Amino acid sequence: MSGFVIKGWCPSALRPMLSGDGLVVRIRPPMARLTTAQAQGIACAALRHGSGLIDLTARANLQLRGIRPAAHLALLDDLDALELLDNDEAQTPNLTVSPFWTADHWHALATTVTNLLNSPDNSLLPAKFGVSLDLDEAMVLQAVSSDIRIEWHPKGWLIRPDGFASGCVVQGQGQAVTALRRLLAWFRHHGIANRRGRMADLKGRTLPDGFDHAMSAVSHDPIPGPHPLGYLVGLQFGQIRAETLAEIAVCAMRITPWRMILLEGCHTAPVQTGPAHNAPAQTGLITDPADPILRVTACTGAPGCPQGQQPTRDLARILAPQVPPGQHLHISGCAKGCAHPAAADVTLCGTSEGFDLIRNGRAGDPPLGRYDAATTLFKAV
Repeated sequence: MSGFVIKGWCPSALRPMLSGDGLVVRIRPPMARLTTAQAQGIACAALRHGSGLIDLTARANLQLRGIRPAAHLALLDDLDALELLDNDEAQTPNLTVSPFWTADHWHALATTVTNLLNSPDNSLLPAKFGVSLDLDEAMVLQAVSSDIRIEWHPKGWLIRPDGFASGCVVQGQGQAVTALRRLLAWFRHHGIANRRGRMADLKGRTLPDGFDHAMSAVSHDPIPGPHPLGYLVGLQFGQIRAETLAEIAVCAMRITPWRMILLEGCHTAPVQTGPAHNAPAQTGLITDPADPILRVTACTGAPGCPQGQQPTRDLARILAPQVPPGQHLHISGCAKGCAHPAAADVTLCGTSEGFDLIRNGRAGDPPLGRYDAATTLFKAV
């Protein structure tokens, strides 16, 4: 199996990452929300300075693809004018907020957590370290990558380390800061080596005193369709053309970690542009929750990713109708498995010779054999 390089960090605006199609520049919208002007400005910048392709990440960020190196500084000027230039050259930890936030305490707690993560004590946290805020009873972020989870609890908020089924119950920001500081200090002591390490790697260790309250809620899986705050639109493989983004930016939007965009105030299925703030019907937008493409995860693959051994997305479109409801197919261009680090029912992992077939595992796990067009991926139901 071909090797790959783990870079240990994610791109940002000030520190882009070179890929097979140019620079990848990441934007972290505050509270995962874009105004109409910001969304339209991003679309214009993606076309002016790059390929016009925009990815949604698994932590509710945006990535502009194919940015020309000579245009990077001009892009930064555009993002600064849109108030979207994240001063993240030092790779500060990521905060993922449920896109369904409604109350002011979400903003206040998000600001408090961000300031704590950016404090000198936490300057050596791993670059991919993250915290999630999931404060509604209908929680939605348990499957999203995070090292510390701040979740709804009947008695307040539960601050829980990822990989553990218990945490510390707090009431209000003061108690939350105290518990977070204790948990971060515990992680810094046990879990960091050369700015690497994740909280789940410490599973089985004894947690600090007070982190013994069990989880009390079940996470929900959002699907495309109407939502009390608007309308959720799915994107094929989490990617959208800049032209499409500009057309659906008739209202504010929230970026989600599930390859979907929440269109605020849009309460009907996307149709052609009209006076009622409805999104246009565009190639790549998904409004049917039963669309089989939602059951497939596929990374950029070759040639867009320099580590990709095989193209992925054309094959994903061909195979999607074979994936039964409730099952998941992951097609990875290499053994790194960036698009879906967890296990899938079936994983096809690209190599220099084709695709390895893995069942109930991750890209890079030992394969059962080689995939070809005659392979039966899923048993008939």
